[in-house]
Amino acid sequence: MSNKLDTHIEIYNGGNLYDFDNGIILKWYPERIMAQCTDAKSLLELGLGHGHTANIFSENFDRYLVLDGSSAVIDNFHQKYPECSAEIIETYFEEFDTDEKFDVIVMGFILEHVNDPNQIITRYKQYLAPGGKLFIAVPNAAVMNRRLGVLAGLLDDVTTLSEFDHISGHQRYYTVETLTAEVKDAGFQVDTMEGIYLKPLTTSQMLSLNLDEKIITGLCTLGIDYPELSCGLLAEISIDPN
Repeated sequence: MSNKLDTHIEIYNGGNLYDFDNGIILKWYPERIMAQCTDAKSLLELGLGHGHTANIFSENFDRYLVLDGSSAVIDNFHQKYPECSAEIIETYFEEFDTDEKFDVIVMGFILEHVNDPNQIITRYKQYLAPGGKLFIAVPNAAVMNRRLGVLAGLLDDVTTLSEFDHISGHQRYYTVETLTAEVKDAGFQVDTMEGIYLKPLTTSQMLSLNLDEKIITGLCTLGIDYPELSCGLLAEISIDPN
């Protein structure tokens, strides 16, 4: 399957400024999910991306399946993690189908990429096992450093997409309010929402500070209770009984 998704492979090859943020975010939120799913046996993940989450999840679930629509991204993952046991299916999220039900479904930083987020959330209801958990992670437009950028006159609006966003295939940012509305429109409700990494300054400024790992962990822990100010939003959602 050769497609336009392959054109974004450069952001997954390493060597760009935002690898710093990705290394923090993509290793933090899987641990948060697993802490809430201690009895779960199976997990379906949408999106392979940098491969951090797949490498973590594959070691902690009896059944782990990840979907991705880019052969280039999949090949890149196999090169980076040749020993990883993850089962990967090359498919568009909109086309995947199975009779299997999963204890956990994770949509980690994929809704900002797709044409119709509502369609994706709605479609994957059918693959969630009774009592299962569905998690969504998205970038937060109102993160503290973007708010500061607007106040400093460096950014027109917190929702403005940067050149890197376009290179990455991002179509949108979210806020606590817009993610909640997206989930509700798809027939779900937000059970919990927490922040992923409270990032006060730009990436280059954070790097220049050469912060101790304990400070980075502290910023991630602090962000849990302040989703509206954090880099990412992590929501656990369930089917709305109403």
